[in-house]
Amino acid sequence: MLKGKTALVTGSTSGIGLGIARALAAQGANVVVNGFGEAEVIAGIERELQAHGVATMYHGADMSKPPQIEDMVRAAESRFGRLDVLVNNAGIQHVAPIDEFPPERWDAVIAINLSSAFHAIRMALPKMKRADWGRIINIASVHGLVASVHKSAYVAAKHGIVGLTKVVALETATTGVTCNAICPGWVLTPLVQKQIDARAAAERLDSDAARRALLGEKQPSLDFVTPEQIGAMAAFLCSPAANQIRGTAYNMDGGWAAQ
Repeated sequence: MLKGKTALVTGSTSGIGLGIARALAAQGANVVVNGFGEAEVIAGIERELQAHGVATMYHGADMSKPPQIEDMVRAAESRFGRLDVLVNNAGIQHVAPIDEFPPERWDAVIAINLSSAFHAIRMALPKMKRADWGRIINIASVHGLVASVHKSAYVAAKHGIVGLTKVVALETATTGVTCNAICPGWVLTPLVQKQIDARAAAERLDSDAARRALLGEKQPSLDFVTPEQIGAMAAFLCSPAANQIRGTAYNMDGGWAAQ
C-alpha cells in the first residue's frame, strides 16, 4: 500500500513509535527512524525494518530543538526525495501537583509533546501539498480527550495536539493531505512499566497485581493497548479507505473515555 513512499516516525526507537515504524515498513514504506538509544540497538531496528525490502535512515534529532527538527525533515527529503507520511509520536511525561510542578519540566513536556509536532508539520507540509498526497498522524493520548490529576503539562500538550490536528485537517481539507490523531489509553511501554514497578514497590504488590490496579482505575477492558494495534491503526489511516477521515481523534483506550 505504501510502496515507494517515505514515512518519518518520531520517537520510533521503542514503544508506540517502533510499533508504528514496523507497521508502515510492512506496508512498503521507507522509514526514517528517530529517537534515543544505543547505536547497536538502532542499527538492529533498521535491519529489522529493511527485512521488508524497504530503505531506512536514522536521525537523532532532539525533538525539543526546532533547528534539529528542521534538519531531520530536510535530511529525510534529501535522502528519499519525498516525505509522504509524518507520525508525530515523540513524548515525555512528568507527574506532580500543579503547584509543585517544576516550570522547566512544564516547558520540556510542552516542547516535546506539542511544539515538536508543529515544527515537523510546518516543515513537511509544503511538499505534501505540492504532491497532493500526504498523511500526518499525531499520537495524542486519551489525555487529549479527558484529564487526570498531576498531569497538567501532559494533558495540556495532548489536548493541544488534538486541536492542532483539527486545524491542520481544515487547512488541508481540499487537498490529498489528511491529518488525524490517535489517542491511546494505557500502553505497556517502558514508561508505563516504570509506573507499575513504582506502584508495586509503594503498595507492596506483585507485578500482576500492580498492573491490574493501574488498569482498573481507568481502562475498563483491563487490558493494555499494544503498539501493534496502534501501528495497524496508523497503517489504516494511510490507506485509501481513510481519504475522508480528517481531523479525527481516534481513542484506542479500552473504554476509558466512554465512562
